[in-house]
Amino acid sequence: MNRSDTDLTGRLAEYARLAGRLRSVQDGITDVRATADSDDGLVHAVVGGRGELLELELDQRIFRDQDAATLARTIVDTVRDAAAEAGRDAARIAAKLMPHQKPGTEVDPMFGPVLSMLDEGPQAWSRR
Repeated sequence: MNRSDTDLTGRLAEYARLAGRLRSVQDGITDVRATADSDDGLVHAVVGGRGELLELELDQRIFRDQDAATLARTIVDTVRDAAAEAGRDAARIAAKLMPHQKPGTEVDPMFGPVLSMLDEGPQAWSRR
């Protein structure tokens, strides 16, 4: 095997390790579930790691008040609270691939790890 083949084999191994780490982050984010309840306890929302609404439960008592605008606002606020929690959980998972992140800096769980690794270059990928 010549040096060019050895370099290529090493690069392919590095890319495979990177892909594996990114898949584990993706799987972790897919598994995230966050919940929130409205202040009055009548709305319950479950949101996934990408902010998608997975479940919405409305207590029957919510229909006693016929104010549709308030109901809509309550649902949106509750889903937003659950999505914010899911986003924080997803960011914690993504941050594991980004050890050089400054404390308090917001991590983009979808692209942050990839961009961080690309910035560091192939030499850093094999160290993780």
